[in-house]
Amino acid sequence: MPPARSPAAGPRRRGVLLLPLLLLVLPLLLLLRHLASPPRSLPALRDPDRKPPEACDYSSGEWVPDAGAGAALRYDETCKEIFKGWNCIANGKGNARALLQWRWKPSGSGCELPRLNPRRFLERHRDTSIGFVGDSLNRNMFVSLVCMLRGVSGDVRKWRPVGADRGFTFLRYNLTVAYHRTNLLARYGWSANPNGGPLESLGYKQGYRVDVDVPDQTWAEACSFHDVLIFNTGHWWWAPSKFDPIQSPMLFFEKGRPVIPPLLPPAGLDLALQHMITFVNKATGPNVVKFFRTQSPRHFEGGDWNEGGSCQRNQPLTSSEVEELFSLDNNGTNVEVRLVNQHLMKALEQSSFRVLDITRMSEFRADAHPSTTGGKKHDDCMHWCLPGPTDTWNDLLAANLDKVRQLI
Repeated sequence: MPPARSPAAGPRRRGVLLLPLLLLVLPLLLLLRHLASPPRSLPALRDPDRKPPEACDYSSGEWVPDAGAGAALRYDETCKEIFKGWNCIANGKGNARALLQWRWKPSGSGCELPRLNPRRFLERHRDTSIGFVGDSLNRNMFVSLVCMLRGVSGDVRKWRPVGADRGFTFLRYNLTVAYHRTNLLARYGWSANPNGGPLESLGYKQGYRVDVDVPDQTWAEACSFHDVLIFNTGHWWWAPSKFDPIQSPMLFFEKGRPVIPPLLPPAGLDLALQHMITFVNKATGPNVVKFFRTQSPRHFEGGDWNEGGSCQRNQPLTSSEVEELFSLDNNGTNVEVRLVNQHLMKALEQSSFRVLDITRMSEFRADAHPSTTGGKKHDDCMHWCLPGPTDTWNDLLAANLDKVRQLI
């Protein structure tokens, strides 16, 4: 009789038989899993000589000839919003078309400032309101943008939202673009107290009262209406023909009372910027995008506007000519541009504003003002021809808005 088998003997023997089978199947299963899984990239070897890519600095660069730029205009002299004195083509300025054949080339390898595509801009900024707040140079920029957009979308409603000097809504896109005129940002008006007062006791009989802590009513409500705001100020703070230090000085008030001792305009500008920036930060929502545009340069040569100064150049300046005209060391006629920017940069250091730096690119363009065709008794070497360099300011604005979208 064969010996009886232990009950545990069967399972042990089956386990011994299955082990070789598992050893064969397991590698196949691991191989299949590896093939089915997505490949993982290996970490790149670090090149010690390779520097990380730097963001393009659009504010620094040079103007390069571009014969195709004039043919690729996004609007022309037929845009009805162009102020008559700025329409250099219609007014017959000799280089009105030639000045368009230049393109701003930012510094840095591979850096290019994208051209604002009007239709893409309308699409990207649907249900948005954009407000330009400042003097006539901001109107220059406003008109440039409106003309670009009207070139591709004619379904427009003209109106004046919340104190604006002018404005347009592109109905198909529900995009509003408006301009709020204000010279100093702060409220000001002619002031003389026949009953006497602190300023009168110091010998001031008349002047312009500037309330440094009160925003001009033309834009005070703009902060609660617009989604994007572009501010500027500067030209009027260095305007002795308007604010004559003897006949019509700026008299600064704070909290309704005159500032004693009286301030000179540069100190008044600092105080006004401080208050206006604080006001804007409090009056705007967290998602409002705020820009402060740097100072636009004038190009008077041979004297100021009331001294026979002119701007007769037909090509952009060279770098050395720019420094000769604008260097603070030379203290020339057009020195205000860099002086104002010093005050702006100081005021904006701790603010939530983004800086739209158009100064350097504009300093080269002595050829692009209306000059003798501006309809004035003197050369207009302050405003810009439209079309003209102001279009590049809006290219810069669009590029910055795209950056903001990427951060959201």
